[in-house]
Amino acid sequence: MRYIGNKENLVEWIFNSMCQRGVTGKSIFDFFSGTTSVAKFFKKQNYQVITSDLMYFSFVLQKTYIENNNIPKFKNLGNILDKTNLDGLFITPLQKVLYYLSNIKNKEGFIYHNYTLDGTSDLTQPRMFYTGENGKFIDKVRLQIEDWHNKNLLTESEYFILLASLIETVPFYANISGVYAAFQKKWDPRALKPMKLRDLELISNKKKNMCFLSDSLSLLDKVEADIFYLDPPYNQRQYAPNYHLLETIAKYDNPTIKGVAGLRDYSMQKSSFCNAQKALQDLDKIVNNGHYKYIVMSYNNEGIMPHEQIIEVLKNKGRSVEVVNLDYLRFKSNNKGPNYQKKYVKEKLYIVG
Repeated sequence: MRYIGNKENLVEWIFNSMCQRGVTGKSIFDFFSGTTSVAKFFKKQNYQVITSDLMYFSFVLQKTYIENNNIPKFKNLGNILDKTNLDGLFITPLQKVLYYLSNIKNKEGFIYHNYTLDGTSDLTQPRMFYTGENGKFIDKVRLQIEDWHNKNLLTESEYFILLASLIETVPFYANISGVYAAFQKKWDPRALKPMKLRDLELISNKKKNMCFLSDSLSLLDKVEADIFYLDPPYNQRQYAPNYHLLETIAKYDNPTIKGVAGLRDYSMQKSSFCNAQKALQDLDKIVNNGHYKYIVMSYNNEGIMPHEQIIEVLKNKGRSVEVVNLDYLRFKSNNKGPNYQKKYVKEKLYIVG
């Protein structure tokens, strides 16, 4: 998934850097879980994984990839599975359900009416996040999942797995340059392709993994783990407006929206780490009040918290701090501002032992 700060391409480097310095354990708390890329990696390493995030769409991914350890059977959808004409020796029940959802009749719903060119043609600036057909695809799938859920035809894990498939699918057809704070005024070729639900890689490690829809700071007296992994926002831009459309698809709560991009209210989803002074204060709270053996924090050289002050905070309890650096390709949507000509940023990994 395209997501600012996603560590999918860095997590192996992070893990190796930790191991080389003796930072190991049996449990990890992914403090700002986002798309769960780091949490999934550590789940595969057989860690007990605890995750948290303010965004509901992230919670959907957490429930699917981290808390869930079962392969969905969709027993209550037996009639649908039996009628699904999908050939293959190793076709799973999930693949059958995704095939069924992809092929039911399109419907005009909240996404079509508010985020497609066809559905918003009456606006001064019609919204071009999705084509009309792809907007109707999102609506039909989301409405059908909710209908099955309301009729108790899905287990809790099956419900979140199907939502996760939709959340994982829609970014690949979005007419955006990287985030949902704005749409492109001309169609990206991938946005014109007909939508099809993506299958998921589900992970089982037989651990009691836990996830939270919460400000992680409120969990400091509730969560204990060998490693606290922190990947806070690096700048003043809040994540919630950048991913408002994923949030609306996940919740499908018909929110009041405003502005050219159709933003939903995100006043309760603001991260204090988007303010340099508050970020340092809250980092200090984590260092002094968290229950951990090690802290590992990803940041970069353009982050709003100054390097020297980060070091000062991390050393508060007399612990050792080591910093590992890696030149890393800049995220596309960040190629603006005073550093727009720089192709790379320096990823910094703070390891507190």
